[in-house]
Amino acid sequence: MIKTIGVIGAGTMGSGIAQTASTAGFEVILHDISADVLQSAMENIKQNLRMMVEKGKVGSAQATDALSRIHPRKNFTDMGSADFIIEAAVENLDIKHAIFKKLGPIVRSHVVLATNTSSLSVTSIATLTRTPESVVGMHFFNPPPLMKLVEVVRGKQTSDAALKTTTDLAVAMGKTHVVCRDTPGFVVNRVARPFYGEALRLLGEGVASVEEIDRIVKLEGGFKMGPFELMDLIGIDINYAVTKSVYEQFFHEPRFRPHPIQRQMVEAGTLGRKTKKGFYAYP
Repeated sequence: MIKTIGVIGAGTMGSGIAQTASTAGFEVILHDISADVLQSAMENIKQNLRMMVEKGKVGSAQATDALSRIHPRKNFTDMGSADFIIEAAVENLDIKHAIFKKLGPIVRSHVVLATNTSSLSVTSIATLTRTPESVVGMHFFNPPPLMKLVEVVRGKQTSDAALKTTTDLAVAMGKTHVVCRDTPGFVVNRVARPFYGEALRLLGEGVASVEEIDRIVKLEGGFKMGPFELMDLIGIDINYAVTKSVYEQFFHEPRFRPHPIQRQMVEAGTLGRKTKKGFYAYP
């Protein structure tokens, strides 16, 4: 029975997953190597819960209880007491390999090790663990407390038991899940690459402005947000990294090629909402 969930990485996704799990009643061990990142994560979670109370989505007592169930920890070995672990580190295969290798001697053999990767191979991530059959993809979307979908990704060696444990947990966390194969970008990010890519090509060719493209997509396509608004929300750096990952894993398939505009914005540090400037300005 899962009572405690370990979350590795206290950035935007990790803190959001921790908040989602704690609100659903689970104890959460939130790990990061940076004390500053942990402190910032706890402050953001507290603020997010306060906003949810103000909007009437949760009660004041429920929010207080949810916050009390999140335990920030710098010591990686604290993951040993978790019943289920979700890795939410940066989208870098070498970093994820290092994390899963370190988990081997710490976790109990029956514990499922989930990765929140949005595009990398779950099968590859599992290769450096003692129990590759316990490794599964559990891809949340940003922001995790609000987005209902979770992609549950079955790696080459993922067991039926690990898959069922993960889908059951997704339901317990109030999510709608879809089980998919371990392919680059899975379902959502693979569908989304042409959406972002064509918008960037239109912009790069001077066909229309950022505002015009977003407005048309929302008015005529029925989208709540346009492609540039979405990239700003997700983070230009994250969007660019996912695009590069899918492009490389499909052996440079032209339809998944990143755009120079993305690279320039990453180099300039204009990453969207988190830096107050991306395709739009956020005073």
